[in-house]
Amino acid sequence: MANFKGHALPGSFFLLFGLWWSVKSVLKHHSKKLNKNGRVHPGFDQVEIIEGVVKVIFATIGILAEQFVPDGPHMYLFSGEPRTWVKLMNWQHSTMYLFFGLSGVMDIVTYSSAKIPLGLDRLMLAVAVFVEGFLFYFHVSNRPMLDKHIHSLLLTAIFAVAISIFLEVFLRDNVILELFRASLTILQGTWFWQIGFVLFPPFGGPEWDENDHDNMMFITMCFCWHYALAIFITAVNYMLVQWCTRSCRKNNQELELRLGTLKQKCWKNDHATLLNGSDEE
Repeated sequence: MANFKGHALPGSFFLLFGLWWSVKSVLKHHSKKLNKNGRVHPGFDQVEIIEGVVKVIFATIGILAEQFVPDGPHMYLFSGEPRTWVKLMNWQHSTMYLFFGLSGVMDIVTYSSAKIPLGLDRLMLAVAVFVEGFLFYFHVSNRPMLDKHIHSLLLTAIFAVAISIFLEVFLRDNVILELFRASLTILQGTWFWQIGFVLFPPFGGPEWDENDHDNMMFITMCFCWHYALAIFITAVNYMLVQWCTRSCRKNNQELELRLGTLKQKCWKNDHATLLNGSDEE
């Protein structure tokens, strides 16, 4: 959708996944450290399946929103005589959602069946992100200068995420790569919202001069600010999750210590009662 909502919807999806990944990667990292054999807790397999289901749901919502809005193509690719293309921008967005849906299906299949190689989930996700960038690269042909520039900045984040996820195929459960992926996904989410505010002001604000070079300079600087915010959010999530896991571990240790002390006291009392009973006999 060539409007504010069409950019806010994928922006919200990417932002939610980026925030979730910034939390999940830290939880997996601590689980791996606490486990004696150095492996991630098996319960995360169920989390991956749920994440795959959420991907499929989000992708389905995105496709339906692109196709069946009032001015959407309604699943028609050609129209009229002679035949003309119908809303190809909506079709491009639908194609992007389709590949993320396929990534969700691959997550479900990979973690619910031991017959599928484990790296295929990350490979399919990398392909989905690459397709996103490939579509957006040809998305802004013959557009005004600012429109091209603001989308080209988005491409920087997209292809960086694709490369990072592709490396995860071979470097499995690498917390640095996963946090890098999370921060760039948050950047994608916030930048989609920024594109919507710049190109389609939602509250009737003044439109940007799309041929003003100063606007391009500001947008470039703004992109860097967005990534600084994404790094800050990722760092805060890391510290909060680390603090929560340490607090929970400490509380569990104290509880186990108290239970152990209580059991010892009960055993001593029972033993003393038994001795007293035998003396009376």
